[in-house]
Amino acid sequence: MASLENTAAAVASISDVQSSRDIRNLAIDMVGIKGARHPIVVADEDIKEQSTIAEFDMYVDLPPDVKGTHMSRFIEILNSQDSALSLNSFKSLLEQMTAKLGATTGVIRVSFPFFARKNAPVSGAQSLMDYQVTFNGRLAPASKSVELEIVIPVTSLCPCSKEISDYGAHNQRSHVTLKVEARSSVTITKMVQLVEQEASCELFGTLKRPDEKYVTERAYENPKFVEDLVRDIAARLNDDHDICRFSVAAENFESIHNHSAYAVITKDQ
Repeated sequence: MASLENTAAAVASISDVQSSRDIRNLAIDMVGIKGARHPIVVADEDIKEQSTIAEFDMYVDLPPDVKGTHMSRFIEILNSQDSALSLNSFKSLLEQMTAKLGATTGVIRVSFPFFARKNAPVSGAQSLMDYQVTFNGRLAPASKSVELEIVIPVTSLCPCSKEISDYGAHNQRSHVTLKVEARSSVTITKMVQLVEQEASCELFGTLKRPDEKYVTERAYENPKFVEDLVRDIAARLNDDHDICRFSVAAENFESIHNHSAYAVITKDQ
């Protein structure tokens, strides 16, 4: 018992260096942890919950007279989470972090692979497709924003190549990076499907020969420049009144060039 009492007394006497006064009078915009891996359960309205591994960046502002933030508190917040992560619960996590660190501004970025089960278009063969998903959140005294970001791989086929060639057309895999901020809740699955519907063709984890024939012909019948891809997706997003801000960027990894084709459309309000 004496040993425990001595330990408690020793802990109480340890200096809290982080909270000591700093005389340089320079506020810090963001300070915290970066690249912290942590297991999470993701909840999306359209599918069952799924377990995955996420990478967290968590930052707060720091007043000019405080020497340092309490780094251990960020990890304590992660370890205390016992419910599934969704866009709605992410907002609560942002508020919890900012309050626990005694900050006025908080920023969280959490990135994770998200898996969706898909059926091949002809054979119906099931397989998983993975999409890189990121929740971006910022809480400030006068504002709060939560953004959903998804990288969606698709197929694009060149309209010019199809037009000028006697047979065939060059096609390639493309990455569409979609960022949306909505007035109400949006789902990962809904946004993935919207983008895939506007591509020359969507991708699948497993394809049998009849499926491969289908996706080849589907892309050939639906050629799109990188410009077409971002415009068609942006037009769909403009029609969704729940979405207030978005950015859609497409990168085509050109099969006949050693460079990519790229286009982006942004709507700020």
